[in-house]
Formats: sequence, structure tokens, C-alpha cells
Amino acid sequence: MRTPALQILTIFPEDSIQWRRGEEIIRRRLSDHELGFAYGVDSAGPFVARAEVVLSFTFLDAYARAAKNLRWIQGFGSGINRLIDMPSLDPAVIITNARGIHGPTVSEAALAMMFALARDIPRMVRAQDRRQWDVFPSALLHGKTLGVFGVGAIAEALAPKCHALGMRTVGISSRATAPGFDELYPRDRLREMVGRFDVFVLLAPLDETTCGAIDRAMLRAMKPTAMLINVGRGGLVVESELIAALREGAIGSAGLDTFEIEPLAPESALWAMPNVLISPHNAGRHDGYVDDVLDIFEYNIACYCSGRTAEMRNLIDWRPPAARAAADHTGADQTR
Repeated sequence: MRTPALQILTIFPEDSIQWRRGEEIIRRRLSDHELGFAYGVDSAGPFVARAEVVLSFTFLDAYARAAKNLRWIQGFGSGINRLIDMPSLDPAVIITNARGIHGPTVSEAALAMMFALARDIPRMVRAQDRRQWDVFPSALLHGKTLGVFGVGAIAEALAPKCHALGMRTVGISSRATAPGFDELYPRDRLREMVGRFDVFVLLAPLDETTCGAIDRAMLRAMKPTAMLINVGRGGLVVESELIAALREGAIGSAGLDTFEIEPLAPESALWAMPNVLISPHNAGRHDGYVDDVLDIFEYNIACYCSGRTAEMRNLIDWRPPAARAAADHTGADQTR
């Protein structure tokens, strides 16, 4: 049976070669549907009224008010805060995300930052720019202890890679076991354990229990030589207190892919710090990213069009507690 055509709006984060190629891939793989494309969320306004399905990293409350036909948002990434934090979004709208595809790319990004900071590649680049022969010792990852805050698919991809480098792996998680980890401890022991970590990688989701978890006290419990890598969520770290810790030598260095406010402001002190490596929330992107997301999206389209919404991958029950209680009481909306 032929799948009915959907009105699908894809909102790319910006106009770039990567996303123009992404449009070509989507047009080829979803050619049976009515497709619209916007480059930058601010340019999506003319398309939202018709859209039944939106594929995007983010959305706007004004669009939620205007999108009278909207039934489903498929997240381009795993984070959903920028999709659901809209007062006008109908609680009946289905939300799915791209959780599960980021293990290889984000683990490699974390490794890249670890190598860059251990070998001080930023210093090499600055010396190259000056045509200066600057000889200095590097730090080894071999024999060091990796701590990971938040153990999921990305951590499970990262831990074996670090094992191969001769590192010991320690996870902080609610899980009792996880492949690739030598030790696992619950979250309430993080402050006790963080002093053991030579490299501390943040991968935890952002919620009320993790927001600002890496604060002044946590940073000062770390080794003064320790490396902090944030490829999780910017809100995990109190940024002003991280800046102070870096300035004062409470920790050795930081590789940061996510920030409290993005883009990172030009006046942020982080830009000029020689012991900081900045990545523009780029850890999850790679040359096969759109195809990876479409593998989830196409499966979910098939479920959606056949009325099997409960079987869609990565369903998020994002509704406010009152809406959940009302739905449970009436027996409505049980597929989400």
C-alpha cells in the first residue's frame, strides 16, 4: 500500500554546503512527500502553516501558534529542549528525536579534544602562525583515568576507544552496568570521585538534577592538571565558575563544544584562554549525519502513516504533568 504524502518541513540550522547536500539527500529519500526547506529557523515562517511534520533542531513559539496542521516534530538531534520549551505547542504534537546515532561522532569529537589538549595542539598552531620552533613536553593519555558523567550510547562508544589507549574508565550514572567501563558509581558520589579523574567528560542530559552540576565546588575538587571535556549540554557547567577555575589553575584545561548561551558571545573570556579549546556545538555533525537521521525518520514515517505511532523510535512524552494526568484519566492519547 502506498504511503500517503505528508507535508514535511525541514529546518536546517544555517545555509551551508553541508545542509544543501542534506536537502539533496532528503529530496532523494523522501521523494514521495511534499517537501519544504528553510535555512535558519528565522526563515521558516512562510512554511509552517502547511506543515504536518517538521524535521528540525529547534522551533519557535510563534511557529507553534501558526502551525495549525502540525502533528509531529522529528528532532534533528537528541536534545529536545529547543523543541518543547514553547507555551503554545499543542500537547498532542508527537515529539521524536535522533537519540542513538551520536555514539561514533561525539566519541570521536571527545577523543579529538583529549588529544588536542594533551598534546597542546592549539599551542602548536599558534607557533606555526608565528613561524616559531616551539619545543615543549606533552601529556600522555596512556595510564590516565577517564571519568564520564552520563553513561549512554555515546559513553559506550567512547569507553572502548579510551581502553585501547591504555586508560582506566569510570562512569557516573544511575546504571548498574555498562560495557567498556571498569567502574560505575551513582550520581550522588560524583563529588567524591571527581578528584580521581585525569580527563572528565560530560555527557549527561540537561534536567533539573544536572543543571549547573559542574560548579565551583566540583571544579575545585578536580585535579589541578585535569582536563574537562563538555560534549554534552552547556547548562551542565556554571560557565563563570569554570572561567575562574581555569584562570586560577584549579583545573588544567577544557575542551568545550556546548555553552550556556549559544553562539558563545565574542566578549566571553573563554575565547582568549590558551588552555581552552572551543568547538561551535559541532561534535555531533559529520559527513553522514543526514543519512543517519533519515534512517530513524523514514522508519517513523512508516509507523506514523500506518497509525502505529506507539511504535515510533525515540518517542518523547514531553507533555506537562497536568496534560499527562488528564490524558491518562480519559484514556486519550495513549500512543505517545
